[in-house]
Amino acid sequence: MLQHDHGHSPEEIRTRLAAGPEASYVQEWVYGGIDGVVTTFAIVAGVTGANLSPFIVVILGLANLVGDGFSMAAGAFTAARTSRDNRERLRLVEEDHIDRNPEGEREEIRQIFAAKGNSGEDLEQVVAGITANRRAWVDIMLQEEYAAGDDAKTPLRVGLHTFGAFVLFGAMPLAPFVTRVPQPFTWALVLASLTFFVIGSLKSRWSVHPWWRQGLQTLTIGLVAAGMAFAIGYGLRGLAG
Repeated sequence: MLQHDHGHSPEEIRTRLAAGPEASYVQEWVYGGIDGVVTTFAIVAGVTGANLSPFIVVILGLANLVGDGFSMAAGAFTAARTSRDNRERLRLVEEDHIDRNPEGEREEIRQIFAAKGNSGEDLEQVVAGITANRRAWVDIMLQEEYAAGDDAKTPLRVGLHTFGAFVLFGAMPLAPFVTRVPQPFTWALVLASLTFFVIGSLKSRWSVHPWWRQGLQTLTIGLVAAGMAFAIGYGLRGLAG
């Protein structure tokens, strides 16, 4: 079943449009969550493969959760902020173009909507309607010329969601070593696998693919990364002596 079904009465449409687009941070949770599990389990697998103390696993794992989690959050925040700043720069550029060469900018609108199938009097009415509203005019130019439409997400929340996902999901492979259960690496592998599958399954809510396919895809990617880390740690275990 497709998600985001909503009513189409005039009042429902008016209320929904007045509220503006819904900000979705699913990308940050999927990206941050997968990266958190992969990097934390890579440390667990690498250190275990090298036959080092579980205490080392905990120390390195916690350092990774905080350090790498903050680094990812800072990177996500900076990228989102840069994108927003660039969009504002392009807005000023387009406003300047309209001020200096309004007829040239109208022609751009004309050709944009002609390429979408409009022609004749209908096309001229579209051009007249859009260019009568300066804000709408610039918004369309940003989207059509630069693919830089407005984003409902704020840079700060992008960073916070990324950090939360990284720490929450990344803590799963580390939990058996913190709680000191028997055979912690086996439990870490189980928890990491389940977490990969859950993340993949949940992201199917925003996909046309079935949940089990998304889950298996994410699980496969995660286990490949974990296997590589374990193999490297196991191969270099002799250097720990």
